[in-house]
Formats: sequence, structure tokens, C-alpha cells
Amino acid sequence: MPASPELVLLGPQRRLPTVGGAVASLTCGNSPVAVITAGWQEREDEDAELRAAVGRPTRNLRLYARSEQVMVSDPELASSWRATQIRLRQLQELYRIRLEHAVVAAREVWNRRRRLAADLVDDELEAAVEAVRTLDGEHLDRIRRERRIADAGWRLEERAAVMEARARVADDVAECAAVLVAGGHVVVLLNRLRLLGLDTILASRPVVAWSAGAMVLADRIVAFHDSPPQGPGAAEVVESGFGLVRDVVPFPHASRRLRLGDPERVGGLARRMAPAACVTLDDGAQLRRGQDGNWVPVSDVRQLQMDGTVAPWEPA
Repeated sequence: MPASPELVLLGPQRRLPTVGGAVASLTCGNSPVAVITAGWQEREDEDAELRAAVGRPTRNLRLYARSEQVMVSDPELASSWRATQIRLRQLQELYRIRLEHAVVAAREVWNRRRRLAADLVDDELEAAVEAVRTLDGEHLDRIRRERRIADAGWRLEERAAVMEARARVADDVAECAAVLVAGGHVVVLLNRLRLLGLDTILASRPVVAWSAGAMVLADRIVAFHDSPPQGPGAAEVVESGFGLVRDVVPFPHASRRLRLGDPERVGGLARRMAPAACVTLDDGAQLRRGQDGNWVPVSDVRQLQMDGTVAPWEPA
């Protein structure tokens, strides 16, 4: 079996930069590393702090700017692209309506544990969680269907502007030892990566990713915030990721965005995402997949448990 490319998932880098040590630990020599900051959108070139933290030569792939230039060069694609994003946002809105009711039902069942027979509550709780899980799966299937339809209409392989940009990105990455994927707006990042062919490139290179960068590598991308400004929130499946991280759902900034002391919320989310492991990626966290394909939590990686607790993650 061929060796797997090394992959490192980190906690957020703004408060506690650990990317330099992660890059140094890769078996990739002293060549430059490619940097992806497309999730920062118009600020993607403001990477001085990141370059300093990496501690070796970097090459910013400027995927956001390159994508914008593709759209300027190909107005037909730009128009269709915008229409697809509108449809996906509308699909998300409809899913959110159904999700809110399903999640409330599961929480109400959980809250009956102290008053009603435990075996009855357990059975109903599993049914309620399964209803949410089914809704998540149906929504993800609809997203994938919309994307297949869009991809067939776009015919990206036949568009000169797209293929020229992809070729230049591939040439830049070929001169680098590894690829770093920063955070930012997760859907913007995902779209730019897809447009410029990074889904294929990342599967064959050593990668260090954090925040939204870690999220796009998973099977599914889950947006979450237990206490958003607009009121109580429920985690939402928003997209299908690249699948480089399988059976794991990364939760960056978990301590700030999840109520980790609330057993109902922690246990409900763990049950809902099962059999995938819900792992936290807080400041200082580091999760490494070696060339043997096995995951090793290097530091401060925890897992949400079905009983509502949070414990150090021990990969199967």
C-alpha cells in the first residue's frame, strides 16, 4: 500500500501560532511551502504574520484573486456561478427551517430523562436524533445533486480561463514541499479550492490546515455556534468537503463556540454526527496523520462524547 501524504490539523493560529513547528515536523525537506489564504477574501495577501510564523520561504497561491480574475474573463461562468450560489443559499434556508424543529424535538426528549422511564426516553431519544441525522443526510445529498448539475453546465475543463489558472496554480504547487490551508470564510474557501482544482492537488501533497482550512478537508462541513448573536443556534451541515479527513468532524474554536459544559448539547451533537468523531481543535491543538494513514493526537485534541462529556480523543 502506498504511503499516505502527511496531514496535520491545527487549532486557530491567531492567538497561539503552532504552524512553524508543524511544518518543521513534516518530512518535506527545506523547499518553500504553498500558502492558501483564500478564505480571507480581499485580505488574502495580508499574510506577513503567517509567513513569519512559518519560518521558511512561502508562496501565496492567491486563489481568491485568481478566481476573481477567472470570473472577469468568463462572464458566462460568473453569471451561472452566482445563480448556483443563490440556489444553495436558498436550499440552506429551507433545510434550516426543518432542522430547527427537529433539533428542538430531540432536546425536549433529552430533557425528560429525569422525569420519565429511562428506557423509554433512550429509545425516543435515539429516534429523535436519527430524524436529525436523516435530515442532515438528505440535505447533503441535495447539495451534491445541485453541484453535479452545476458542474455539468459549467464544463470547467472546456473553459480557457479556468484551465489556464489551474495550470499556473499547479506549477506553483509543484515547486513547493507542502501546502498550508488557512481559515476564514469556509464556503468561499471551498469554492475557490474547487474552481482551481485544489481538491485533487491536496490529496497528493503534505498538508497543514487549521480553522476553516481543516473543515474543508472533512467529509462534511458543519457550521456551528451554540450562542450566536441572533439567539440559540443549532449546528448545520453546509457542504460536502474533500474527504481527506474521514470519519472525523473538526470543530475549530470549540471552546468559544460550543457550550462544552452543557451535556445535552455535547451529547446531542456527538450522537448526531456518529459514527464520525466530533473532535475539538482549540488553541494549541494538533492532530497528525502519518504516512501510515493513522491519526495521532499530538496535543489537546478532545472528542465530544455521547454521554455529554468531553474527553481526550483516542483514535480507533
